[in-house]
Amino acid sequence: MKKIIKTSSAPEPVGPYSQAIESGGFVFVSGQGPINPETNQLVQGDIKSQTRRVLENIFEILKAAELTMKDVVKTTVFLTDLNNFKDMNEIYSEYFAEGKPARSTVQVARLPLDISVEIDAIAVKNK
Repeated sequence: MKKIIKTSSAPEPVGPYSQAIESGGFVFVSGQGPINPETNQLVQGDIKSQTRRVLENIFEILKAAELTMKDVVKTTVFLTDLNNFKDMNEIYSEYFAEGKPARSTVQVARLPLDISVEIDAIAVKNK
């Protein structure tokens, strides 16, 4: 059984997918880009600004699922330039100060909308 998680506090999907799905005690958050949900516009600026917006979007989706960043067990970070790793990691560390999740970070040739960073997440719902 699956439940679709949706909130207006995070950007609407730009394709045929859900913001997140809850299933089997987990919440699977789709890859989030640096889109401001209030304006539906891309956040312009450096990798730190984009990473902060991405993680705020994930935070809001988790909140809609009654979870927090502490419930995240795995993330995948997609960067268009691994030279941005240090700056991305600085902001990422602020959001995962405690109970850091497992993580993969990969460089990709290009991301949709020409963004510099996208992050997806898997969180666990402890009963």
